[in-house]
Amino acid sequence: MKRSVLTRYRIMAYVTGVLLVALTLGMIGKYALDMGGAADFTQVVSIAHGWLYVVYLIFAFDLGSKAKWPVKKQLWVLLAGTVPTAAFFVERRISRELEGKVADEAPAVA
Repeated sequence: MKRSVLTRYRIMAYVTGVLLVALTLGMIGKYALDMGGAADFTQVVSIAHGWLYVVYLIFAFDLGSKAKWPVKKQLWVLLAGTVPTAAFFVERRISRELEGKVADEAPAVA
């Protein structure tokens, strides 16, 4: 497996996680704190998160299929982008697990 597959998954996991946390804070501001500008903020962030979550799903599925994960693990990683802060923890765990596989497949330099 190429390192680029893991790198693009990691980037999208962070982007999706940050947007989901921002959306959660925006929703708290909109509904719990009754902040005026929170409605526009949540609209923009929710649209961005929705579209980028689709990209995250594609990259995570590609990573899972190349790493030959079982279906349960694949679903676990795919759903991590829907729970605030879960994407950060799942990404860290997956990266640690796959670093060895990516490093082992790197060609030796003479």
